[in-house]
Amino acid sequence: MISRKDQKMVRKADLVIIGITVGLAAGILIACLVFFGILWYKKRAHLRRNEHSVSALPIRTNGLGTSIDSSASLSGSVNIKGPDYLSPKTQHSWWNNHTKDRFASASGIPRYSYKDIQKGTQNFTTILGQGSFGPVYKAVMPAAGEVVAVKVLASDSKQGEKEFHTEVSLLARLHHRHLVNLVGYCVDKGERMLIYEYMSNGSLENLLYKKEDHVLSWEDRLQIALDISHGIEYLHDGAVPPVIHRDLKSANILLDHSMRAKVADFGLSKEENSDGQNSGLKGTHGYIDPMYISTNKFTTKSDVYSFGVILFELITAIHPHQNLMEYVNLAALSSDGVDDIIDSKIVETCNIDDVRNLAKVAHKCLHKIPKKRPSIGDVSQAISKIKQRRLVKEYTMSFVREDYSRTVSRIELQQQELRNMASIDERLNE
Repeated sequence: MISRKDQKMVRKADLVIIGITVGLAAGILIACLVFFGILWYKKRAHLRRNEHSVSALPIRTNGLGTSIDSSASLSGSVNIKGPDYLSPKTQHSWWNNHTKDRFASASGIPRYSYKDIQKGTQNFTTILGQGSFGPVYKAVMPAAGEVVAVKVLASDSKQGEKEFHTEVSLLARLHHRHLVNLVGYCVDKGERMLIYEYMSNGSLENLLYKKEDHVLSWEDRLQIALDISHGIEYLHDGAVPPVIHRDLKSANILLDHSMRAKVADFGLSKEENSDGQNSGLKGTHGYIDPMYISTNKFTTKSDVYSFGVILFELITAIHPHQNLMEYVNLAALSSDGVDDIIDSKIVETCNIDDVRNLAKVAHKCLHKIPKKRPSIGDVSQAISKIKQRRLVKEYTMSFVREDYSRTVSRIELQQQELRNMASIDERLNE
């Protein structure tokens, strides 16, 4: 028999065991609650960061719609009154409802206020050109005194807003001497503006078709072709990931004070590794790859096609909207057919062999089958060879002329010496 004393001890032991068990269970439960609470907090924080990044990063997709001409022709300065839609009372776009500094940190491009731009453009009175999404103004930035071009996007254009995001996003990471540099942007008072380096000689389109007092020499045209090819080559082969411009045309080629060309307007551009889903035809009529029209698939070879059109513009000074391709196709029927469509302004001064060689390169760029078109790197090398051959010829001719000049000088000197000797003989005979 167990004594009462022993029974009490057993009960106490049982109570201790029960207490320990309950304590352990409670401890485990509390630990689980803390663990799941931490997981929930981290998940919420992660979601918030994602939401911030979505609102901060520029949209990379292009908008709906059909063929788009988004460039502004940077012609000579004209003084006009500022547009009404630049009023501070303009309704703010959805983008202004987000924290603006997030975009600045995401893009790395300096952000300017509306007042900065207003002061720099003298209240929007000096216009350089007019594009489909708004005017382009010349400005002197108040702080640095830098001369820039300010592209103002229409406040009611959803397409322009998406292009605005794309341009800032891409040019924040794309830097090359043959790409127009984006030096800042403005999102203020419902307005969106892009600020570029100032290109004093405007667009290639203006120089070819609108400035009759300024004739581009053949040497300039060949150098411009080479500059453009280097810019596109950087987009296709140097950028990571590669970028397809999608709106190459003479209006989007700008020239600086030294007549060096730079590719501009990246509103329709896209990275090559994007999903490839196109929401409509993008580009400008006359420059668009026919294969892209039929398949809705834009590749780097589509850019090559557009560049081929620009090459024939340089040769002929015929705009694609003036049936350029019909002239090109007729000229292709004979080996020297391009001679008949050379720009009359340079026909007497250009090197005909250079023109024919450049036309051959352009024809390859325009091949109907994209795979049979050369890469832009091959095109760049071909143009470089044309220019090198020209330089070699010029050097050789210069050497020949110099050598001929020296020979003539020696003969004249010898003749003068002979005359002097004859004169001395005559005096001695006297």
